[in-house]
Amino acid sequence: MKPVIGIMPLYDRQKESLWMLPGYVELIEENGGIPVILPLTDNFETLDYFLETCQGFLFTGGQDVSPELYDAEKLVVCGETHQVRDTMEIYCMEKALEEDIPVFGICRGAQLLNVVAGGTLYQDLPTEYSSEIAHQMKLPYNRGQHKVQLPKGTMLADILERDSLMVNSYHHQGIKDVGEKLTITAIAEDGLVEGIYLDENQFALGVQWHPEFFAAGTQENQRMIQMFLAHCF
Repeated sequence: MKPVIGIMPLYDRQKESLWMLPGYVELIEENGGIPVILPLTDNFETLDYFLETCQGFLFTGGQDVSPELYDAEKLVVCGETHQVRDTMEIYCMEKALEEDIPVFGICRGAQLLNVVAGGTLYQDLPTEYSSEIAHQMKLPYNRGQHKVQLPKGTMLADILERDSLMVNSYHHQGIKDVGEKLTITAIAEDGLVEGIYLDENQFALGVQWHPEFFAAGTQENQRMIQMFLAHCF
């Protein structure tokens, strides 16, 4: 039996429409899972159906996480937020972690994992975190932008069997204070935290970069997703 993986939907406010990047679906499908794109809703009864049906959840990139969720005042430099999406994803992640359903967070998904664990975020790296690294790279996104170090003995170092990795980078927010019980598993050359996981769960990993732009054929992406899917039964 292939595991069913719930994928958080993307939302376009200008077009008032839901959409999806093919790379997210391909990461799951080409590595042995069945991807299911969830509806955008804060109806908990609807979400409970997917929490009972799916064996794992992929939390995608997208809008900024609302600063209210980590008790911060929203700054002018904070980008677009979406209340329904925040409510939906906080509910799904908290329930998934509580029930030990595997979760894999990408970009916003990693930031959300940090916030759920009690951490905080930089609302805008260019104005709040001085760095020579351009964390918002230009097209194409399927190439390395900077290196991250993978601390020995942590999840990504063990999964990938290496101590560093070249990643792409397309985000203006980032992890500030790391949430309680989270372990850092990837650190950019400028010191920014780019990978975290919750050790007490069977699989709860967040990465700041975008493996979906590299395509499922990239060895590192395959390995991360394969390990995620291996726990989704």
